[in-house]
Amino acid sequence: MARERTIESPFVDHLGVRLIGAANGESEVALTLTDEQMNTWHVAHGGVTMTLADVALATAARSLADDGVGVVTVEMKINFMQPGRGELRAFGRVLHRSSTMAYCEGEVRDSGGHFVAKALGTFKYMRRLAVGRDIADQKRRPSPGAHPGPSDG
Repeated sequence: MARERTIESPFVDHLGVRLIGAANGESEVALTLTDEQMNTWHVAHGGVTMTLADVALATAARSLADDGVGVVTVEMKINFMQPGRGELRAFGRVLHRSSTMAYCEGEVRDSGGHFVAKALGTFKYMRRLAVGRDIADQKRRPSPGAHPGPSDG
């Protein structure tokens, strides 16, 4: 797991999550925290920590899937141990995989190596849906016969 890559998710990319590596049912992702990702005590917001754990677990599950197959989170549980600061790293691992599901565990640690959170989750394997791409394509181009609106230029 040496090479950094991006993750194909607009939300995850927006947060700044970096894929460190994923192979053989294991993954590592990283996030350098920004001011916008902090809570009122100026430590990592729990939602950011949970999202990072979700990405690590899902990426571990996807590392065992064929091309064109993704995963969706069916359920997830997280225990927050202590506040996260600096850069967060999340590690995911598949504990059990069937033809349709993966059960995963993972943890989040901060730049000091402190144990921030422990997560467990179940993920369903699914073929990529054309519907999501169709909706995104429709937003980029007007439908036939549509008249330009005020923001359509």
